[in-house]
Amino acid sequence: MACAAWLSGCVSTGAGRSSHLSTEALLEKAQGWQAVAIRGQSERIQADAWLQCATLAHDAMGTDKAATETAAGLLATQCSRAFFDLVAQGGPIGVAKGQSLLGGVAIRVEFRGMPDSLGSSVYLEPADQVSMDPLGGVRHHRAGFGVPLVAFALPCSDRPICRHYPPEGVFRPTTMWLEGPSGTDAHKDPPVLVLQNPELQPEHVTGANHYALAEDVSAPFAQLLERTRLKRLAWWGMIGGAEVGKRAGLFLLDDYDPHKTPIIMIHGVAGSPLIWSRLSNAIMGDPELHRRYQIWHIVYQSNAPLLVERYRVQHYIDEAWRVLDPDGHAPARQGVVLIGHSMGGVIARLLCAQSTPEVWSAAFLQPMDSLHANANDLATLKNVFQFQPYPGVDEIIFMAAPQRGSPAADGLLGRLVGLLAWRHIEEMAGLMRIVAANPKAIQPAIRAMIQTGHITSITSLQPDEPVSLADEKLMPAAGVRYDTIAGVLPGVKPPGDGYVPLSSALLPGSTTTLVVRSDHKVPDRPGAIADVLKILHEHGASHAMASNAMP
Repeated sequence: MACAAWLSGCVSTGAGRSSHLSTEALLEKAQGWQAVAIRGQSERIQADAWLQCATLAHDAMGTDKAATETAAGLLATQCSRAFFDLVAQGGPIGVAKGQSLLGGVAIRVEFRGMPDSLGSSVYLEPADQVSMDPLGGVRHHRAGFGVPLVAFALPCSDRPICRHYPPEGVFRPTTMWLEGPSGTDAHKDPPVLVLQNPELQPEHVTGANHYALAEDVSAPFAQLLERTRLKRLAWWGMIGGAEVGKRAGLFLLDDYDPHKTPIIMIHGVAGSPLIWSRLSNAIMGDPELHRRYQIWHIVYQSNAPLLVERYRVQHYIDEAWRVLDPDGHAPARQGVVLIGHSMGGVIARLLCAQSTPEVWSAAFLQPMDSLHANANDLATLKNVFQFQPYPGVDEIIFMAAPQRGSPAADGLLGRLVGLLAWRHIEEMAGLMRIVAANPKAIQPAIRAMIQTGHITSITSLQPDEPVSLADEKLMPAAGVRYDTIAGVLPGVKPPGDGYVPLSSALLPGSTTTLVVRSDHKVPDRPGAIADVLKILHEHGASHAMASNAMP
């Protein structure tokens, strides 16, 4: 009979109905509703009972007695999770801010500090049901109050920043719990399903008690990786497939924060941001680093010559800054870290270097001003061959980067890519027009490569390619620290990771150098990941000291 009476609507009176009871009595009543839920004969009865259990236990969390505080927090979490599992029926559920109906029960959904990127409606899934296989089985999570969930939303399309969210969707950590309504009309209002951002608001306060929220930072990233098509598209991008080109750009793993230092990760030939999965997870799973840094992934079509790829990546970074910080004053613009794998490491070095006349002379016999060409082609040519160190960068981490080329580029793969890729390099069309109009202005070897189309990202990595020989001498500007991590496999001749020789990967002047036992996938190796985390901690500490020293 008590259950039947309660189903008529008692639960909606939550906090107001129970305000006269002691916290111990509230906890006892919550435990009683837990028993009702366990033996409930229908899903509706169970849903209502779990809801009553969760809201009463939440009311009891304001106690001044430590034993009750702990027990109430645990029970509120357990009953909130049981309610969610019941209404979700093993799959994700969709909710929107405001009034909703879940499991036949009226609920008010409240977003607290949730990221703007999610909008006003999301799909929810328990974080512990998300496989960690894409992250090598490593899950970074924290126990505490509430139920860790993954909140998923399709990317927006109504603002410029939407272009910098992954096209697969936006995935963010959230913590959920149920509580009773508050205010003068609490007896009339439905209970509240709270979704709180555990990164922005890591605590829940009730009474005088502070409860640290449970959080899972790995599950949202793993969900994104499960949905991405980048692994297949990366190879097509190397030989000119258009899909990678369509989605090329700079993408945010977190919502933009003007006070967090960006770590910009640049993949290599036939690569994608998937190479950064384990490293990105490790950075986000380190609370100190995640408070200080935000991770940005570059996606680019890796078919073009090296200097063209450098120009592309700079364009993507410039484009992102125009959207994220149009005034150019954000603290995030200073102390930027670049991490580059394979050819991405060479691009990172060139992004921080000053071009020289020798680079131009390696390709051309005449000054740029004397060339006959249309304005757009000349502008592209100037951007490719004349550049300055990218402002704000003061740290580069090279990972398996062929700074002096790779013998593998001369092999069968290099020749195959040279045959397939060149017709799909947009920037090369302009260079070919310039060559046709100025045949005597181009170095013979370069002219022959351009005319036949055999000049690509792979040919740029050939140890004897003329322009690459010149740009090998371009080093990061003064004030830019750089660290090198390289791989080596037993029995490989010359010593290296099978693709990049150590003689090419080890760069003089590096602040630190680490050689790990690894194939070319150096960013996947635990030793390499640990070294990057150490470098970032040192980088962050030095910036903190510099900031504190400022008047």
